[in-house]
Amino acid sequence: MSIIFILIISFLALLWAANHLVTGAKGLSQHYRISPLILGLTVVALGTSAPEIVLAIFAAFKEQNNITLGNAIGSNIANIGLVLGITMLIRPMGLNPNLLKKAYPVLIIAMLFVYSSILDGFLGQIDGCLFLLGCIGLISFFIHLAHQNPGTSLFTKELKPIIQSKRTLKLDVFSIILGLIILPISARYVLISATELARWLGVSDLTIGLTVVAIGTTLPELATAVTAAFKGEESLALGTILGSNIYNLLLILSFPALLNPAAVNNTVLWRDMPVLIFLCALLIFLNFYYKNKCSRCQGGILLLVYCSYIASLIIRAA
Repeated sequence: MSIIFILIISFLALLWAANHLVTGAKGLSQHYRISPLILGLTVVALGTSAPEIVLAIFAAFKEQNNITLGNAIGSNIANIGLVLGITMLIRPMGLNPNLLKKAYPVLIIAMLFVYSSILDGFLGQIDGCLFLLGCIGLISFFIHLAHQNPGTSLFTKELKPIIQSKRTLKLDVFSIILGLIILPISARYVLISATELARWLGVSDLTIGLTVVAIGTTLPELATAVTAAFKGEESLALGTILGSNIYNLLLILSFPALLNPAAVNNTVLWRDMPVLIFLCALLIFLNFYYKNKCSRCQGGILLLVYCSYIASLIIRAA
């Protein structure tokens, strides 16, 4: 039971530190008058993936790629099935069709690109370089789209509520330092406790990554999406999830590829990635079938699929 307690405390510390780091970075960027648009598309967009990024680096150095793979893919599955499902159940959404037309194709391309790269059963340094280049290209693409209509950009409008800050410069610097200190420490203990929990339960590192670790690191996206939905920022809620999913695949998987090239578990190739692709296809179908409206029924369907997937993992592990 002490392992579970340490894991919970480590998760809370990880999320708390990531929040402080992102908040400080936003305030510091605003102090030096960096464009809110660039700030939102970089610091804020990548900020919700900070726990996954730090865990990926530590897991790569510990040669535990299965936890990183499980975390990245499991977080994406949880973002769509769990986070969006709960968000839609709480508050049905009316979505911005312009956002969907831009975000969905990018998400699909990113998923298929990553899947095709690992289908050979190996995650190597060439794959990692391609993932990083893809991530940089994606950020550049979003900034280019937003700058086409700087006054009325939907990106600026959607990101504005979460990039405003009235904190002092000293407080922002303190938040950054605090976040940089606590993040690696908490990530180390999350990794250690998750590994011990897997051994204690007699399940694989991949299963722990897909379930416990993935759900834990998805909490920032859940908090952001639910808060945005309550405030009537429905497109922001969906945009946060889709953006996080793209960065999770391209950025997080680049770390094990570059730092610890290794074979990819066949289960990831033929079970988990297909589940992720199916969930994305289901979300797109439901959105367009119901004419860009997200109802509680759609949320229930997504949540049901996710719960069925987690149940299958637990049954197989048992």
